[in-house]
Amino acid sequence: MTYTLYIGDRLYSSWSLRGWLMLEKFSLPYEAKLVGLYAGTMAEDLSHLAPARLVPTLQLADGTVVGESLAMAETLAEQNPEAQMWPAEAAARATARWLCAEMVGGFGALRSQCPMQLSHIWQGFTVTEAVQKDLDRIEALFAHARKISGAESGPLFGTYSLADVFYTPVAVRIVGYDLPVSEATRAYCRFLLSDPAVEAWQAEARKVTYDPEPYTLDLERRDWAL
Repeated sequence: MTYTLYIGDRLYSSWSLRGWLMLEKFSLPYEAKLVGLYAGTMAEDLSHLAPARLVPTLQLADGTVVGESLAMAETLAEQNPEAQMWPAEAAARATARWLCAEMVGGFGALRSQCPMQLSHIWQGFTVTEAVQKDLDRIEALFAHARKISGAESGPLFGTYSLADVFYTPVAVRIVGYDLPVSEATRAYCRFLLSDPAVEAWQAEARKVTYDPEPYTLDLERRDWAL
């Protein structure tokens, strides 16, 4: 069974990174196809998958189309139980699903004011009250996850799961805008972003340049470093 995953520009598409990690980190067979998220051809590129209209979009081996990242995650976990994409223990599994669902529907200020980018680290970004509230909520969720799992470092639930997939682009934002978080959260961000799969995604992303550059800010920038 080979999946087909439709993704947008690697440098900026946080949802595409989530979709890709679901397949890559759990060694599921797939082919990735790039659509023109910033080239203006996304609607045309996805037209044969209607009513899907966003990236990532997953096409199953039988042709079934699955949109929305959480639906993709549940479908992949259901079809590949041996991959153990959710935590094995019931309370941890329920909590991981909670964290993923809240990520999908929440953190609007962080997502809108700190668009994902993997090219550099912004210096002097002003953290608004709304972004700080999102950061506080994320830290509370991480602390709760570790209380449930007993894991003090590394994956939130002891072994790598879909919860870590869903929060990897959050880690990109925290690092990419040098946002104020606890040392425990910063260490978790470093763990997620130093993963070889994420580093490979970032290396591929940097092969493409943009003129004009999306989401530019009137701020100093420094080289990406964890």
